[in-house]
Order: sequence, then C-alpha cells, then structure tokens
Amino acid sequence: MSKIQLLDSRLANQIAAGEVVERPASVLKELLENALDAGARQITVDVEQGGTKLIRVRDDGSGIERDELPLALSRHATSKIHVAEDLEAIGTLGFRGEALAAISSVSRLSLTSNTGEQAEGWEVVVEGRDMAPSVTPAGHPRGTTVTMRDLFFNTPARRRFLRTEKTEFNHLEEVFRRIALSEFQTGFRLSHNQKVVHQLPSGDNEALRAARVARLCGSAFMEQSMPVDVSHAGLRLHGWLGLPTFSRSQADLQYFYVNGRVIRDKVVSHAVRQAYSDVLYHGRQPAFVLFLELDPALVDVNVHPTKHEVRFREQRMVHDFLYRTLHRAIAEVRPADRLDVQASPQTMPSWSAPTQGAMPLTQPRDSGADVSGTGYQGGGAAPAYRPPPSVADGDRQASAYGSLVTPRPEAVPMPVPEPGQTPPLGYAVAQIHGIFIIAENEHGMVLVDMHAAHERITYERLKRDWAEEKVRGQPLLVPVSMAVSSREADFAEQQPEVFQRLGFGVERAGPETLMVREVPVLLRNADSETLVRDVLSDLLAHGSSERIEQHLDALLSSMACHGSVRANRKLTIPEMNALLRDMEATERSGQCNHGRPTWTQMSVKDLDRLFMRGQ
Repeated sequence: MSKIQLLDSRLANQIAAGEVVERPASVLKELLENALDAGARQITVDVEQGGTKLIRVRDDGSGIERDELPLALSRHATSKIHVAEDLEAIGTLGFRGEALAAISSVSRLSLTSNTGEQAEGWEVVVEGRDMAPSVTPAGHPRGTTVTMRDLFFNTPARRRFLRTEKTEFNHLEEVFRRIALSEFQTGFRLSHNQKVVHQLPSGDNEALRAARVARLCGSAFMEQSMPVDVSHAGLRLHGWLGLPTFSRSQADLQYFYVNGRVIRDKVVSHAVRQAYSDVLYHGRQPAFVLFLELDPALVDVNVHPTKHEVRFREQRMVHDFLYRTLHRAIAEVRPADRLDVQASPQTMPSWSAPTQGAMPLTQPRDSGADVSGTGYQGGGAAPAYRPPPSVADGDRQASAYGSLVTPRPEAVPMPVPEPGQTPPLGYAVAQIHGIFIIAENEHGMVLVDMHAAHERITYERLKRDWAEEKVRGQPLLVPVSMAVSSREADFAEQQPEVFQRLGFGVERAGPETLMVREVPVLLRNADSETLVRDVLSDLLAHGSSERIEQHLDALLSSMACHGSVRANRKLTIPEMNALLRDMEATERSGQCNHGRPTWTQMSVKDLDRLFMRGQ
C-alpha cells in the first residue's frame, strides 16, 4: 500500500460532492434552500439543458458581506449554527456548510451578492487546483445570485451517469415543486431554455395557497381533497388530504413537510397508510400535501446527508397524532360534502379537531380500526337529512335500516321531497339487475352499488359494536350442524370466548362436528354455515388471541361481506331509501371494505352532454 497522505482540497470536495450532488436536481435543492434561509421573498430559477449546462438561482434575500464571500465557498462554513447545542434545535433548511463547496468542485460556480447596505455587489469564484477564491466587484441589487455552469465537466465518470435532458429536467422540476409548496409567502419563477415553465406569485391567504397547490399538483387534486387543520399537544398538522376516490397507482403525489422541510419518513408513511387502510382499493396510493409543525428540539434532521429523512424524539406520539387526525378526517367525509365539492370545488369545509378537550395519543391497532371516544368532531357541513336515532341495542337491527334485513311486505309510497329538503343522495327511483339503485337528488342522478354500500354500513356497525363489546347474538330457531376437520373443532372448543364476543354460539357436537346455535344479530339472514366456516378459517390463520385482535378489522370486514345484501336481491322503495339514509350517516360510506366506490353522481349537465341535448 502507498503511504498515508492528505488529499488536496479539490479532490476532497469532489468526494464530498458524491453525497450532496447526485444530479442537477440536487444542486437546485441546495440553492433554493439557501435562498429561503436568507429570507428571500422572490426567487427566480433559470435552467438550460435540463440543468447540466446552466442553473442560475437569484433571490432578494439578505445577501452576503464581501468579507464573507470567500468563506461561503469553503467546506464546513455556515452562518446557521455555531456550537454543538445548535444541532439540537435546527430551524433552518441548510446548516452543514458543504453544499456550495461541493457544487463548486464539480462545476464552474460563481456567486454574486449584495447586502443592500453597499453601493455595489461582489462576485466570488474559485479557481485552480487549490480552489483559491477570487473576489471582484459586480453590479447586483440586494440579494444573491448563484450561477452553476457545466456540471461534472471535470468528472467525466459522473457525467456519463446523467440521463437525457428531459429526464433530468423532470427531476429538477419535481424538486422545484416540492420547495415551492413549502413556502407560500415566497414567489417562484422557473424557466427552462428561456421558456417560462412556472410563475407562482407570493401570498399566504387561502385563495393564493389553493391556487399554487392547484398549479403544482393539478386542479383535479384540489377538487378531490379536503383541507385539514388540527393542533394538539404542541403538534399542528395542516394542508390538503386527498379523498379516497382520488387514489393513484403510484405514490407520486405525496408531499409531507416537517417544519417546512420535505421528507420521506417511515413513521409518517406508516401512519398515513394506516389511516387509509380500509378505504383504498388494492395497491392504490393516497394523495396529500401535509405540513407538520412541532418544536425543532423534538426532531433531528441531521440523520441523512441529503436531509430527506428525520428522526422524531417522540415517534409514538407523532405517529398516533398523524394516524388519528387523518383517520378521523377521512371518516367524517359524508356524501353531502362530496356533492358540495362536485358542485363547487372550493366548498369542501376544512376539517379540524375541537379546540377544547384532549385527544388521547395511544397506539392504534395495526389494522387501522376505527377509534371511538377521541373527542373529535367533524368540521364538515352536516347533511340536510339525518336518520332517526336507533332504538335500544337489542332492537338495533330494527332501526331505519332494519328493513333490508327483514323486508316489510307493505308498500310505502316514496316521500315527496320538500323544496330545499332533499337528502344528499336523494330518493330511490328503481333497482336495475338486482345490483344497482337509481336515485334522484337535487344535482341529478345517483347510482349506488347496493352490496358495496351495505357492506360498508355493516362493517362500521360491527366495528362500533366490537369496540363497545355489544356484538349481540341471535339464537337460531333450528341449530345448524357442520362437518369440520378435527383441527377446526379443537380450536372452536378451546377458544369459545372469541366466538362469543363476535356474536356466535358454537359448540362441539362430535370429533369432527360443530353445532351453530347463535349468529350475530346484524348477520342473522346470512348463510350461517358459510359464515362460520369463513370466520373459523380466518381465526385459524391468525392463531392466538393477540393476533386475532391485530387482524380484527380484516375479520369483521369478511363477516360484513357475507352479511350484506347479495346481487339479485329485490328491494322495495322503502328499503332502498333506508340504505341511502344510512349511507349519509355512515363513516367512509363512499367506499366499501375493499376500497371500491359505493356510489357515483351524474349531474343533469352530464346527462345532457351524454345525449347531446342543447348542442
């Protein structure tokens, strides 16, 4: 081996640049963060050839003193921290002091700045093998301009790994989008090859914030999202939460910020995934733009070279706050809210927790089950119609929705709607193919998948009853005998309390025989034998009582699916209307347990367009 020796400054900086500068987008990220830390209120970005030829960032921030310009391009030189204690509560986006030195070692970099207290600005560049800084006078208004040219001109190996101009610009534009969403009080402008791509005015009022999000994330996202603003125990979560109906095939519209810094964190991802657990179709991804604010001392941003990851001091508290906030916000979306959004995209009310009362921050089940008694109240507008309150628990199945379980033979005429009193989902008109319900409301026609809707209603009731330990059973007039395996019979005999709490009465009648004497009230019209077999199969798969508790939502969902009205079941008009009323009052009624939509709206304009009326 050769002798140990110190690396020269340029080589050391080029090695360090490997952690900071991956592609042109990495350069833009560092420069934009520096501009925001300088207090800029207007930032202009000019890019050529996807950022490989030129990236110029100009801001109107505080600027840099002449004597400090050479230090700005030196390694480990920064004005943002001074002592080790500063690392415990970092309030700026950048703090390491490596970015400009790393960028200057793999490109031709110049920095021009003026603090506004001097008649002229000053420009600094680094030259030669030792990267010696050279400072010269230059005309410049208050602020700073950083110009980077010919990225990786002196490191051909890195340049060969760059992609096409279009690909590199797409990455660069995504970085611009993330930064622009983090600071609404700053105006941004991006141009590529002398063509303006984004022009975002500054402003922190609600209309301008919504306009910027719509410009960067698409108007469809704003039309299918709800504002969220919740504070508790020093934590604040605000932003926009995409409705489950606006899911995507990829996680390409997920922006989460911690104290203004865009991050991708496992704790955050897990909390969001739990909140959407039973309202998204298989493999679909939610969309959101959310901002979490907390004491900087409670989060460590110095855990990754690119600062994309953070570590929370109280991970459990942050996880539970995010989960419960998003879980309840999604649950509070009712058909009336969705119809208001379709009629006017900006009318979705902001959801927030009540200002009084505490929200317990306990760990939820991994299954993401509904949580009762959190002190939350929906901030959305209440539907114009509310179903009558249920009667005593023992007769709960005979409430407004009981007609679906026990059909009433008498024909009840369809109620005549009063002006301004039509329920959100309207009144049923007909049933087609034994599957869909057609209803008429003030906006036009509503089409409902009756099985999917009933499945969600039954599922939510089972979850509520389980939480209240009130899953009541109903004895069967004629007990059902089932032939099972000896393993299944042993399990039913060893854990009868699990079946009892689920509302089943199951006894062992032989080595390979079970006798079903009782089924849950809500599912009393289901095929008892098939229902018990599927529940027994799920219980065997989960094993112990602890694992059953963890996978309870999946079990209750399976039970609800078997207990819901099936296709080709003929419903009367009163039964259809009872279903519509329960959908209006049920949480997450827009999706079934598997994430499929339960209803859709077609306005009169949509129908006119379909038949070319007025054209």
